Amino acid sequence: MTATTPALRPENPRFSSGPCAKIPNYSLDMLKDAPLGRSHRAAVGKSKLAEAIDLTAEVLGLPDGYRVGIVPGSDTGAVEMAMWSLLGARPVEMLAWESFGEGWVTDVVKQLKLDAVVRKAPYGEIVDFTQVNFDKDVVFTWNGTTSGVRLPNGDAIPAERAGLTICDATSAAFAMDLPWDKLDVVTFSWQKVLGGEGAHGVIVLSPRAVERLESYTPAWPMPKIFRMTKGGKLIEGIFRGETINTPSMLAVEDYLVSLKWAKSIGGLPALVARANANAATVAEFVAGHDWIENLAVDPATASTTSVCLKFVDARIADGAAFAKAVAKRLEKEGVALDIGAYRDAPPGLRIWCGSTVETSDVAALMPWIDWAFHAEIATL
Repeated sequence: MTATTPALRPENPRFSSGPCAKIPNYSLDMLKDAPLGRSHRAAVGKSKLAEAIDLTAEVLGLPDGYRVGIVPGSDTGAVEMAMWSLLGARPVEMLAWESFGEGWVTDVVKQLKLDAVVRKAPYGEIVDFTQVNFDKDVVFTWNGTTSGVRLPNGDAIPAERAGLTICDATSAAFAMDLPWDKLDVVTFSWQKVLGGEGAHGVIVLSPRAVERLESYTPAWPMPKIFRMTKGGKLIEGIFRGETINTPSMLAVEDYLVSLKWAKSIGGLPALVARANANAATVAEFVAGHDWIENLAVDPATASTTSVCLKFVDARIADGAAFAKAVAKRLEKEGVALDIGAYRDAPPGLRIWCGSTVETSDVAALMPWIDWAFHAEIATL
């Protein structure tokens, strides 16, 4: 084949896996109500933060009794807060199938020095959840942002369990149906599926997690930025908008804009449908071309947000160099920005298909990937 330049271009070439594309028709004018120059402890600041918490719970469909807190340090800060505050009371199992999950393993084993059972799967696969002992505390990612592999459902997690489930859902929340009755701690950053600005994390606690916090004191010193209890009781203010450290009210306003957009289009079902449609568009393209495959070995576990692809053409001798060259061609043409695979992942492409991305843009991108592939093959 010859490399024929496609006629149609994506209107929005931003396919980064974080920070992700802003909501459709986004404008900075939408942030005009942000209380800039005001204290986050003033009534207006507290009101905005409380609204963000309430809308988060509403759009996600959280059960009664679940608490939402806005915390520092993005999703990383939220996961670390959960692990440092909750682990150590029971035996622990750590599950990892991509780089961020590997990071949580390192922190628990080498920093907290817990004798955890560690279960790992290579990129493209997922651990066997039927082998996991949920009478222990279990830490895992729902969707591997760097591997494009996710849990298809929560069926393997027992409703009756002695341990806590701590789930990093940063590239799943708002784009996938999460079984909240199976999850005790869920963390995410709003810079992922809702396309918000970076630096802020969200932590969701079940009543079981709150009970653990109020009944258990870790053996290690607790940094102030991680403390969720005082005098053996939950600091309720954190979950009403009284944040541990100073938040950006501009970023909070931006998050509110995204939440209100999500609600206006039909809430979580509509968000999930948009991500599913985007991922299906990529899957249809992959199915029609024998030189590219989804990194996920089992289609049932393939991500609908961070879709990871690999080149499998026998003519490619250096997979990393080839994938980088394809991504560079696409960026130079201005049709796809930031779609190279994560640095620790197998070489390939990573296309963000989250809920703020328009399916028409994903569809317009596919012929360009075909073009870039053949243009690069021609240079070999």
